[in-house]
Amino acid sequence: MNTNYPTCAYRDGHYVLPPLPYDAADLEPLLDEQTVLLHHDKHHASYVAGANEAADILRRVQTGELDPAAAPDATSRLAFNLGGHILHCLYWESISPEGGEQPMGDLADAIDRSFGSMEGFKKVFRSVTLAVQGSGWGVLGVDPVSGLLRVFGICRHHDALIPGLLPILVCDVWEHAYYLRYHNNRAAYINSFLSHIDWKHTHQRLTAICHES
Repeated sequence: MNTNYPTCAYRDGHYVLPPLPYDAADLEPLLDEQTVLLHHDKHHASYVAGANEAADILRRVQTGELDPAAAPDATSRLAFNLGGHILHCLYWESISPEGGEQPMGDLADAIDRSFGSMEGFKKVFRSVTLAVQGSGWGVLGVDPVSGLLRVFGICRHHDALIPGLLPILVCDVWEHAYYLRYHNNRAAYINSFLSHIDWKHTHQRLTAICHES
């Protein structure tokens, strides 16, 4: 198992919804309690349920209970819902009530090497994440070829632009993530997100990738 992904997201043969790593009200002023609860308890939970339903259909195809014709749609549904589940798990760990401190050590070095400076990273991240068409994600990940950090926009949960890209930081820009507080001002939400990044968790994910490579 890739330890860069949440190990508590799957248990006893089923995808599970991990609890928030903080109280829902603790993300003020980034996000209000109502938004966090709706996002985690309803939206994220729906992806977990969808992934389990799709996986069960595939299991029943494998055992002969269902016609193999059911497999392609189930596979597509699993990709979408599992992608949403994984990205949401990473999202909750990408932000923190204590977030906002500057990255240190290997992560700071990687940002400087990849973007020239912290401000260089923020410029790229803001621009790419703001430009995601419709719903989607801003992702900071490790390029598996160069080893550099790259920022990409993902329009759907399972649209990975580089095979093997390993995300270490994600920003959810589906409107349900921010609309109650920021309405249609995605730029203000992204700026606030950048001020609440949990760089310690981000550093841990980078370290896990480096140890497994």
